[in-house]
Amino acid sequence: MFDPKLMECANELVKGCREETTDANLDKLYAENCISVEAASEPGRPGPEFSGLAAIKEKHDYWNTSAQMHSLNVDGPFFHGGDKFSVIFDMDVTMKDDGQRMQMREIGVYTAQNGQIVREEFFFAMPQA
Repeated sequence: MFDPKLMECANELVKGCREETTDANLDKLYAENCISVEAASEPGRPGPEFSGLAAIKEKHDYWNTSAQMHSLNVDGPFFHGGDKFSVIFDMDVTMKDDGQRMQMREIGVYTAQNGQIVREEFFFAMPQA
């Protein structure tokens, strides 16, 4: 029904998120020319689009040094067509710069070719007031 390479890539990404091996998966699952698109730019940071594996690694490094993850729930993958899957992330994090703890929810939509991620886009749920 779905491309086996797509399914393997998606399952490995989800497994890596659950087992906290996301950084190791960057070299394994992402194409060198991949693109990552965040929902919005962060103050003082480039973006929201990051082009190339090196830029995406830098983005991950920034997140890892600026946020303390208390818990992460990963739901999925959910498949669409021959080249896309999505994952729902629920996170409990404290931002290190201001100590603000928050619950975050976002959806990652991934496009893959030949078993490698070539594009990821993140959709962020704004907290309800």
